[in-house]
Amino acid sequence: MPGDTMRLFRCNNCGNPIHFENRSCLNCGSRLGFAPDALAMHAVKPADDGLRWSRVDNPGYKYRFCPNAARDICNWLIPDHEPEEYCIACRHNRLVPDPNTADGLRRWRVIGDAQRHLFYSFLRWDLPRPTRKEDPDGGLSFDLKDDEILPDGSTKPALIGHNEGEIVIRTAEADDPTREQQRDMMNEPYRTVLGHFRHETGHFIWNKMVRDAGKIGGFRAVFGDESQDYGQALKRHYEQGAPPGWGSSYISYYATSHPWEDFAECFAHVLHIVDSLETAHIFGFAMAPRGHGEMAAQVDFDPYTMHDFDRIAEVWIPLSLALNAIHHSMGERDLYPFILTPTIQAKLKYVHGLITRQI
Repeated sequence: MPGDTMRLFRCNNCGNPIHFENRSCLNCGSRLGFAPDALAMHAVKPADDGLRWSRVDNPGYKYRFCPNAARDICNWLIPDHEPEEYCIACRHNRLVPDPNTADGLRRWRVIGDAQRHLFYSFLRWDLPRPTRKEDPDGGLSFDLKDDEILPDGSTKPALIGHNEGEIVIRTAEADDPTREQQRDMMNEPYRTVLGHFRHETGHFIWNKMVRDAGKIGGFRAVFGDESQDYGQALKRHYEQGAPPGWGSSYISYYATSHPWEDFAECFAHVLHIVDSLETAHIFGFAMAPRGHGEMAAQVDFDPYTMHDFDRIAEVWIPLSLALNAIHHSMGERDLYPFILTPTIQAKLKYVHGLITRQI
């Protein structure tokens, strides 16, 4: 789910509430940065050398800002003792938009926001995230790729996809009109830049935590045989569509195309659900609709540390229905246009169990 709040933080200089994407405190004006090592936002001040920054409440903690902060693309901090030049998210970027153009800078900022939301979840669960430098054959990298202008003036769209850790994100989809056009063309009820990041990294996680971890048997028992030809499966999907009654077993239309895509879609949805519930938890969401006791729900737990996915689903389903109803009241389409049947919940439960190291 897109948005700039997963957790509410407090400025460690004045105590004012601050958000994940804030660059400065609106109350005291302190410079803010997110410290991945502490999963916290910190108010910082320049250290004596002008290159490093220290926490205002504990000057012994020294940081450097990610170099992309200079263009207001990133607000993440790097512990000063770390040798890496870029922050824990940006260091995975191999190809980026041209920041010297208005379109490139604007798109990179939108994409960067989504990327850091993704890495927040990876950090909370401590999911595998080796760079290509650390793992040349299967490390995680991102090509934030522009569309190609052909000699005849036509446009060849960049193809979003994954190949052994190398992920392509189409920069044009940072623009709402382009993304909405693709959503309508693909008949998708939900399409966001953050959704692309979560889905494509789902393939990477499958490589690392299923295939490379020797857990194919358990995966096949839930998702089916992934050894079927992927190219042929996609061809069949685009020519013949999804099987009748697919909605009872698959979270999305695209998930029906191949077990790999089914897993990646389910991985994305576990992140959608858990991250949204964390926001609800921080804001103290609770529902007790009159005359509808079965719709009561309270997010009284941290979903990132909750190992019981049944409990997560028990709260998420009525909450998502309420959020959809609120969107309808504003004349908007469903915020979460998906139905979690028992079969789909079993798939989500498998993915959740995998990333929380229960299986």
